Amino acid sequence: MTSPPPSAAKASPLPSPDLPIRLVKGDDPVLVADAVHDLVAALVSDGDPSLMVEELDASAYEDDRGDYSMGSLVDAAQTPPFLTERRVVVARHASVFSTADAVAPLVAYLADPLSTTALVVVWEKGPRSGARTAAVPKKLTDAITASGGIVVDTKAGSGRQRTVWLDEHLGSAPVKLDASAKAALAEHLGEDVSRLRGLLETFTSTFGTGARLGADDIEPYLGDAGDVAPWDLTDAIDRGDPQGALQVLERMLGAGRHPLQVTASLHGHYGRMLRLDGSGAANETQAAEILGITKGSTFPARKALDQVRVLGSERIRAFIGLLAQTDLELRGARAWPSDLAVEVLVARLASRTPKASARGGSRRR
Repeated sequence: MTSPPPSAAKASPLPSPDLPIRLVKGDDPVLVADAVHDLVAALVSDGDPSLMVEELDASAYEDDRGDYSMGSLVDAAQTPPFLTERRVVVARHASVFSTADAVAPLVAYLADPLSTTALVVVWEKGPRSGARTAAVPKKLTDAITASGGIVVDTKAGSGRQRTVWLDEHLGSAPVKLDASAKAALAEHLGEDVSRLRGLLETFTSTFGTGARLGADDIEPYLGDAGDVAPWDLTDAIDRGDPQGALQVLERMLGAGRHPLQVTASLHGHYGRMLRLDGSGAANETQAAEILGITKGSTFPARKALDQVRVLGSERIRAFIGLLAQTDLELRGARAWPSDLAVEVLVARLASRTPKASARGGSRRR
């Protein structure tokens, strides 16, 4: 078996193989899969996976009526090992049990778990799940904590949180990157942090374990740049920076974003401004109330309100018109390539936005 990949340090906290349960969750299926792989590999160690590991998925939970039941999962967890010291039960697609009642059998099991079972519950969507993964019921989280188990959150987050996440994973990597290499890698990955594992494996196979690498060493192996957050584009537009905005757009399109996804993001951005324009909102709190931001950070409201003051009513309405025109072009009203249509839109928006330097600088995120 290969050396544990970078995700192992954060995603596989295994102070003892005797933990009764590990629940793995996150917003990136690749990172979740990596964490599960690392956990199972560590639990099996030198044992025989064919004897030790039992994996269940959504199909194993279905009853005769097609409804999901935790009976098979709990039965597997309560089965003693055969010819091995421990059994590793991997329960995939566990988010199909999204209510307190649905997880009740597992909660009851965790009150007196079998000491020879290591249970890995993968909180991911099932084949019939909707677009979003259901939250883990608090009843189950509390039972996991009370039993001595752990919840492994693979989410990398954004901003400072992602920087910390990246530093932790690079700290346990088999190669060592200097500051220039770390900066180049972070910039290159952007939103696509799930590519980190593969890139580090490439660096290790190329340069060897323990190699110390700089930006020039890793650059030839990085491949295409990863996606970036939608607000990187709107930030560049709001600064009145056409060149920067087009560079961000090129990266987004190159990473696979469809032009209609880009315009949808821009519709949301300018739609918030349109709702605030003329609303009488005098501060961030009032703007958040008008926009219906009742939870989390109200920064988007403050940002939209600031930009309303920069652009003014006439320019906001003109920008909405440009967006509507581009939507028609993307749907065939003009025989332009879709990438070109959205590039022209972004260039027009940015070039018609007052430059940040001309209005005394911009507020940082």
